[in-house]
Formats: sequence, structure tokens, C-alpha cells
Amino acid sequence: MPKHKSKTAAPSQRMLRVAEEVRHALSGVFARGDLHDPELADARVTVTEVRASPDLRHMTVFVSRLGATADKALLTLLRENQPELRTQVARSVRLKFAPELHFQADTALEHAMHIDALMRRPEVARDLGPRAEAEQDEQDGDLR
Repeated sequence: MPKHKSKTAAPSQRMLRVAEEVRHALSGVFARGDLHDPELADARVTVTEVRASPDLRHMTVFVSRLGATADKALLTLLRENQPELRTQVARSVRLKFAPELHFQADTALEHAMHIDALMRRPEVARDLGPRAEAEQDEQDGDLR
């Protein structure tokens, strides 16, 4: 059995648990405004997901700005304040090493909306046929 997992392997339970703890810690920091930078304290940042590296030394933090995608200015601000945020996480989450935080904009909602818009196009509905249209009408009725 190989010692090293491939890069496409699913995250372990420990990676998922630690990433979720880091997400909660960062969310708490942003909710309380426990930051020295007043610009970042007023930014209303939402931490949507955190992904941990297998060694738990690096965390990719996906952020958005209260329902909108994080802009470049916010990402720059987060990267500038990364050492302070790293310290806050290290105080809240007991790990051997304080993880390095890498911030990225969360575009999942925009991607889902784009796919939904594509699926609702007349060309796609025509290709899916009457059965798919009936199922879509059924789903729309359930949502109302």
C-alpha cells in the first residue's frame, strides 16, 4: 500500500474537521471585529469554506462579501492582515503549527447561477424534451 496519497484523493476526516474549526474561528473573528485594521473590521466578510492541505500547514480560505463575490481590494486587505488572522486562528484552534492562510474569492454561487441560466435557455429545454420540461414544471411547483 503506498504511503502517499494522490492529489485527487478525498480529504481525510481530520482535514475536514480541522478546516471546519478554522472556518468557525475565522468567522468568529470577522463577526466580532477583533482586528486592528478598521477597514477589514468593517468589511462584512463571510467565510464560506476552508480547505486544508494534508499536512494541515496550509488552509485555503474561500471568502465572499455578504452575498457578493470578494473583490480584489478585499483579497488584498485579507492578505495584508494574514499574519494577524493566522495568530487569531492559532489561539482558537489547537494545532502543532499555525496554518498559513491563503485567501480566494468564492465564486460557487455565481457559477451555480450561470449554470441555472444555461439550463433555462430555450435551446437546452428543447434538447431535453417534454419529459424534462414536465419535471422542471413539477420542481417549480414545489418551490412555490
